[in-house]
Amino acid sequence: MENNDITTVAHKAKEAFLKTMSMDNETKNKALELIKEKLLEKKELLYSANRADSNNAKQLLEENKINQAAFDRLKFNGSKIRELIKGIDDLIKMDDPVNKPIWQKELDEGLILKKISTPIGVIGVIFESRPDCFIQISSLIIKSGNCAILKGGSECQNTNKALHSIVQEALKEAGMPENTINSVYSRDDIKKMLSLDKDIDLIIPRGSNSLVQFIQENTKIPVLGHASGICHTFVDENADFENTKKIIIDAKTQYPSACNATETLLIHKNYPYINELKEALKKSDIELIENPLDYHKEYSDRILAIKIVNDLDEAIEHINKYGSGHTDAIISKKQENIEKFMNLVDSSSVFANCSTRFSDGYRYGFGAEVGISTNKTHARGPVGLEGLTIYKYKLYGSNNIVDDYTKGIKTFKHKFI
Repeated sequence: MENNDITTVAHKAKEAFLKTMSMDNETKNKALELIKEKLLEKKELLYSANRADSNNAKQLLEENKINQAAFDRLKFNGSKIRELIKGIDDLIKMDDPVNKPIWQKELDEGLILKKISTPIGVIGVIFESRPDCFIQISSLIIKSGNCAILKGGSECQNTNKALHSIVQEALKEAGMPENTINSVYSRDDIKKMLSLDKDIDLIIPRGSNSLVQFIQENTKIPVLGHASGICHTFVDENADFENTKKIIIDAKTQYPSACNATETLLIHKNYPYINELKEALKKSDIELIENPLDYHKEYSDRILAIKIVNDLDEAIEHINKYGSGHTDAIISKKQENIEKFMNLVDSSSVFANCSTRFSDGYRYGFGAEVGISTNKTHARGPVGLEGLTIYKYKLYGSNNIVDDYTKGIKTFKHKFI
């Protein structure tokens, strides 16, 4: 796609948004049902497209242009389709997130202010590998009444094109604008997309640290996401050994390349099973790096930085200094320490006595996620339906004028109702 074409795409998406923002829930759910049906009907076409991508990616892997983790994420098979259908089913069951009252306030008799949820607008989503992201993101965009421009990685271009075709057919049959979901494929499209601040309201990057940082540094459009996933687990001095071992092994090995995998293990100096824990982790094929020079490193592998700390305060200080604000956990039996950790660690998700791998939109019951945000704006943590809405204020009056309140003829009540 030429650079000027994406400008046209963005304009058309903006026009489509004026229709999707008020689309009824029945129509949106119909589109989602049709996507489910077409994923099954056209699965052989999808598998064929994915085989073409995998064959091309093998060459990239041999040339070290992508790593093994990225290659593995390319796979699109029956298991992926089943997961996607389950996620779409969950979305369909959810209430419409649009036009929901957040609160209402009586400013005065006959003057009612309502805070109402509303879609954000046109959202540009840039993601790497994982073609299943295309359907997850498209489904969330449709349900939330937004429009999107999706730029997937070139390594899964054939699969993404096939998936986009399915989504387009479903939108058309459901009576929704086809420009609800748009797709671009050129690397040059990213740079152009970042300049379209008049038509694109939000950018969500899902990919490497370098990709996210490039986007954050090269656009005036608000960016929702996280540059890295440097997650910590702190083992308090009173933590139970067996449960501690189980939690840390899961947090590191269940999916080592995930952004919510634990990268640094902090252990209280008085924890009685330090050596036993280290041996157990090594037996699980985890490489331990003790006191590394760089605590900002995201390994995305079966590698775990480890540091012995003097107390809970030092653990909190370390996390707030070196963490990425993604997800951090404490393992402890002492409720006072748990609450202190939960209150003072400045991350989008803080856990007690469980694996950091729970930090996920699907596991939070959000109906999958469009990404994870470490921002301190309207959405933080896993971003599902609610994070894809903003709000507007609706004021219902009865011939009210400000001058009456300025002159003291009337006074405000400001009472929530």
